[in-house]
Amino acid sequence: MNLKNKPKVAFICVHNSCRSQIAEALGKHYVGDVFESYSAGTETKPQINRDAVRLIKQLYGIDMEKTQHSKLLTDIPPVDVVITMGCNVTCPFLPSRYREDWGLEDPTGKSDEEFIIVINKIEQKIKELSERIKYL
Repeated sequence: MNLKNKPKVAFICVHNSCRSQIAEALGKHYVGDVFESYSAGTETKPQINRDAVRLIKQLYGIDMEKTQHSKLLTDIPPVDVVITMGCNVTCPFLPSRYREDWGLEDPTGKSDEEFIIVINKIEQKIKELSERIKYL
């Protein structure tokens, strides 16, 4: 991929309210110089998961409510890379040059500790993807 025109990465989940939103926020935070981060789903929620918003603000100082909202697949531009979160259902399809599934458990309704485990996995996978993306 040509890094002069940063690749666009879409983090996809059915509801676009938790894991995909976290991935978009951390992608912008950590590797915005490497790729553009978007999140979307086949359905939307009226608001981003409250626990995700609270914990990302607490851990990273990022206010997702100010910079993000739940979006449909049709609300984002064409992308180069699609990352599915691990929906345990048929994940939404979006055309791309590369696709992978991160198989992450949905932490919705679980403890802060379980949420933070998922957040840490997303952070690690974002950083790994930023290293790999130049070879995709």
